[in-house]
Amino acid sequence: MRTHYCGLVDEALIGQTVTLCGWADVARDLGGLCFIDLRDHEGIVQVVAEPEAATEGNAEVIAAAAAVGYEDCLRVTGEVRRREAPNAKIPTGQVEVVARRIEVLNKAEPLPFHSHENAGEDVRLKYRYLDLRTPEMQRRMRVRTKLVRALRRWLDEAGFQDIETPILTKATPEGARDFLVPARMHPGEFYALPQSPQLFKQILMMAGFDRYYQIARCFRDEALRADRQLEFTQLDIECAWVGERDVQDATEAMIRAVFREVADVELGAFPRMTYAEAMRRYGSDKPDLRIPLELVDVDALVKDSEFKVFTDWAGVDGGRVCALRVPGGASLSRKQIDEYAAHAAKYGAKGLAWAKLAENGDVSSPIAKFFADGAFAALLAHVGAGGGDLVFFGAGNYATVSDFMGAVRLKAGREFGLVAEGWAPLWVTDFPMFEWDEEAGRYVALHHPFTAPAVDDEAALRANARSAVSRGYDMVLNGNEIGGGSIRIHRSSMQSAVFELLGIGADEAQAKFGFLLDALKYGAPPHGGIAFGVDRIAALMAGTDSIRDVIAFPKTTTAQCLMTGAPSTVPESQLAEVHVQVRRKQ
Repeated sequence: MRTHYCGLVDEALIGQTVTLCGWADVARDLGGLCFIDLRDHEGIVQVVAEPEAATEGNAEVIAAAAAVGYEDCLRVTGEVRRREAPNAKIPTGQVEVVARRIEVLNKAEPLPFHSHENAGEDVRLKYRYLDLRTPEMQRRMRVRTKLVRALRRWLDEAGFQDIETPILTKATPEGARDFLVPARMHPGEFYALPQSPQLFKQILMMAGFDRYYQIARCFRDEALRADRQLEFTQLDIECAWVGERDVQDATEAMIRAVFREVADVELGAFPRMTYAEAMRRYGSDKPDLRIPLELVDVDALVKDSEFKVFTDWAGVDGGRVCALRVPGGASLSRKQIDEYAAHAAKYGAKGLAWAKLAENGDVSSPIAKFFADGAFAALLAHVGAGGGDLVFFGAGNYATVSDFMGAVRLKAGREFGLVAEGWAPLWVTDFPMFEWDEEAGRYVALHHPFTAPAVDDEAALRANARSAVSRGYDMVLNGNEIGGGSIRIHRSSMQSAVFELLGIGADEAQAKFGFLLDALKYGAPPHGGIAFGVDRIAALMAGTDSIRDVIAFPKTTTAQCLMTGAPSTVPESQLAEVHVQVRRKQ
């Protein structure tokens, strides 16, 4: 139907006749002289219908151009010529197409939103096909396509094998709820959609495939947010006969090459930082190093104060009292400070103490009165606070304080313009092996239950489970975890010990993971890998904060597809076929 794409018409085609197909992005009738910005997935070119053309049927062309509306689907045939008034903002801005024929292939009804408007996300998602037509969404999806192509090329050339693993699999605990699929041919039994290909890729290493990868679809029934979806895409990688640095060095080289190819970005050095250091300095296991602010522990300086919130936690095992200096923060009003406290409360804070330092050195703080003469000034000096600064204080359980003070750090860094330009990658290593779940009264795996501990002795692991460190590692970029992996357990006895510590008894372990435990007995090699979030990397490359902007048909934060109406009820007859009875919500 066409000879050329709109966005690829250039000066080399001047004097030639072309046929283009696309949508009317803008149509302007200037009293017989009509301009149409014709758009396809390659870009926009200006089409002009003018009385001076004086060709057979020209009146019909002008009439057709005058009747064109926004987003009408058109086919245009005409001659390419040089524009008298070039448009340097678009690649085709040196030329235009003088229309000889305009066909309306499909007239568009009035649209629910205009692509040049800032429509709400709910409207954009309900009419996703219109949203995806817009140049910005076309650009973002092209970034994603280029990213996946570059990843595949690098891995293929490095000798990795692309192997598919099952979508219908067995329900196994990996930290989130499974999506269950009723098995029609096995009444009362269910498949689960994979949270990741974790166990299958490990078994591929035991099967001798050495280097595996897959662009895998994964499913987790968990709460949604800007960087999380119920279904998502990850680049899954596994290698045999490797240690941590083998996996890290190889995938770091891959990420460097891909960013260079797709985003024209040279990533700088990848520093290494332990989980403990990241939490101590930044209150996050994925710190954004572009923000220079750091948390400072002040337990020793507040333990003798009369402020009970501090003294209850200072020096206590598992407790923390820390401070965050915000340069120029003294300009905040009391209402704005309260907004920071409300933000911290979302992350578990029961309060947020603060102190302002005026330019002349005067101190304003509701907690200063609880300190002896000179003690509060010494505290502020220890934090490095000076005139015009604001200091926030947090106290409580170590993990909770780290979380909410880390969130305050990010908010302050962004609102005070402290986020440096560019890219700040790093590796976070030496994660805790377990977390203690007070509610469940047992340990849970911080990564997943197949991560190897740093100590290669089952008895030592059992004796020091609370302080055990894993061989896990994450790649972080600008405050986003873009990849997470570990060296895996490759001995059946160690895997059984980890299951035991997680409260998974021998019978349950055999029922859920018997195939893995058996495979580990037959000469399983040391192996490890990593999984990268394709959606997150694409969003970073495309310059957007939400992965929904690089997914063609995402779900809302309420886990719905507004375009199709999913999820939805199904007829009782269909439920009966899969032997399922639904308890309707009252």
